[in-house]
Amino acid sequence: MCSITGIIDFQSPAVHNAEILNRMNQAAMHRGPDSAGLWCAGHAALGHRRLSVIDLAGGHQPMSATYRGRTAVIVYNGELYNSDQLRRELSARGNIPATSSDTELLLRSYLEWDEGCLGHFNGIFAFAIYDYAKKELFAARDHFGVKPFFYAVRNGAFLFASEIKSLLRHPGIEPVIDQAGLCELFGLMPARTPGCGVFSGIHELKGAHMLRYTVDGLEIKPYWELKARPHTESPGDTVAHVRELVRDSIKRQLVSDVPLGTFLSGGLDSSIISAVAARDYKERGLQLDTFSVDYVDNDRNFVPGRYQPDADAPWIDIVSSRIGSRHHKIYLTHDQLAESLGEALFARDLPGMADVDSSLLLFCREVKKHVVVAVSGECADELFAGYPWYHDPAAAHAGQFPWSPDMDFRSSFLSEALRKKLPLADYAGARYSDTVNSTPVLDTDDEHTLFQRRMFKLNLDWFMANLLDRKDRMSMASGLEVRVPYCDFRLVEYAYNMPWSIKTLGGREKGVLRAAALDLLPEEVVMRKKSPYPKTFDPRYTKAVLDLMQDVLSNPNEPLLDLVDQSALKRLCSASPASRPWFGQLMSGPQLAAFMWQVNQWLKDYKVIIRI
Repeated sequence: MCSITGIIDFQSPAVHNAEILNRMNQAAMHRGPDSAGLWCAGHAALGHRRLSVIDLAGGHQPMSATYRGRTAVIVYNGELYNSDQLRRELSARGNIPATSSDTELLLRSYLEWDEGCLGHFNGIFAFAIYDYAKKELFAARDHFGVKPFFYAVRNGAFLFASEIKSLLRHPGIEPVIDQAGLCELFGLMPARTPGCGVFSGIHELKGAHMLRYTVDGLEIKPYWELKARPHTESPGDTVAHVRELVRDSIKRQLVSDVPLGTFLSGGLDSSIISAVAARDYKERGLQLDTFSVDYVDNDRNFVPGRYQPDADAPWIDIVSSRIGSRHHKIYLTHDQLAESLGEALFARDLPGMADVDSSLLLFCREVKKHVVVAVSGECADELFAGYPWYHDPAAAHAGQFPWSPDMDFRSSFLSEALRKKLPLADYAGARYSDTVNSTPVLDTDDEHTLFQRRMFKLNLDWFMANLLDRKDRMSMASGLEVRVPYCDFRLVEYAYNMPWSIKTLGGREKGVLRAAALDLLPEEVVMRKKSPYPKTFDPRYTKAVLDLMQDVLSNPNEPLLDLVDQSALKRLCSASPASRPWFGQLMSGPQLAAFMWQVNQWLKDYKVIIRI
């Protein structure tokens, strides 16, 4: 994986922007520690940082190619999982690649089919291509936005980058947040409105969208959309179809010219991936490396609850033993989690999921010591109704996001003056309605089917997007590429139209996925109740975070104090911090205190200017 940057300025020669581009490119060197490249010609300046995974010798970027007298240059971040098929298609048309790099395949596909190339890709990607003949920038992002693409238009110039920090290196970009940005911060985050970069004037190209930038301006449109269709297969055929799609997606994503491993929690999703990968490796005479994360003393501190009924450790041992993997147990300490909150903030460019982010950052760093590519189990819960809100009738009529329904609780942290200026409930409710109203449905859908479709779309556009954003930033900050097989658009399309009675076979969440895995894993693993990403239960972590917040409260010059109700912060920093959920199943109590600390640190580190 890599980082991409660029400046397209039809009013100025590219060489005038070369120094600025270099600064933008260097800002994201963590995403591409292996090499860097710059290209400037005409009115286009493109930059790239590379993490070498496929064709280590032949995949350098920016890369140019000429076909039938037409020349274009590309910067690309991602992986194509149908490279062999694509290579055959292009070669049959006389468009023969000179390297084994998927970068060249993507570029030649554009030269062959123009924007139609997007219909030929199975993978994760964010890329930009400058077409000499058209004097046009063409860019696109994968179906679900696994790979990031931020952009801004300033004084007639189009700027883009993999991360916000790169855009902020441009002298024309100020770190301003306005009323909408504050509503995102306190009303929605760590999730974000699709397409929103929080900072004023900074946008994110949505997943499944393409853009063109010419002297006439900017055009953006979708190239793929979720569609409602009748499901015609029997339960048995559906199980077989899910089994085929899941295993095909996993196997496609095992291709790598560098060491690869899998994340293994002992839950259903990661265990399926690890079992398929281990079988594939065994057939090649290899042993798979698997990795898990836990916390020092969590065996003593763990407290079972509604969302985390049991610890992962025993289940990991069962699965690793069954599939014959070389397992690596990584343990983190409470002080490491607290100390790395600032690094996680920098990796994400925005306040995030607090120690849920920092633990993933530390985990990825340790994994990178062994492999360069990892495969992870995100997105299965969104597709197969794994989250509790899919099964909560009250969520159908809440009118707010089910993972963050309590806007009064969020508003209670705002200062009295800001509370009057920020209509958090109205803002979040409007974003909720926008998503619900754009959900594709059939005329024959009954009320429950409509609810499930809307819940699917909400999770796809918001909850899954947040987890994918987290996974990309924390892994790439560690120079580790992480792939997500459940995020295959073929599987998403199929799951979206699956009847509830089949999706919940046996009366269980993810019932159809469980049935598809019975020949791979021990039955007790297949039937294990969902448990989310592990968090620490160590009281020393809670104390460390509350101490950080006390330091903020004791300094009247801290910028956060101008925005919040300090009495609410003091209550949060009491011996028993608020346990009401801020976001999802993991962010409450100490995680909320850590989020507020990150907000304060973000305001300082990014020199945020507030204009409302």
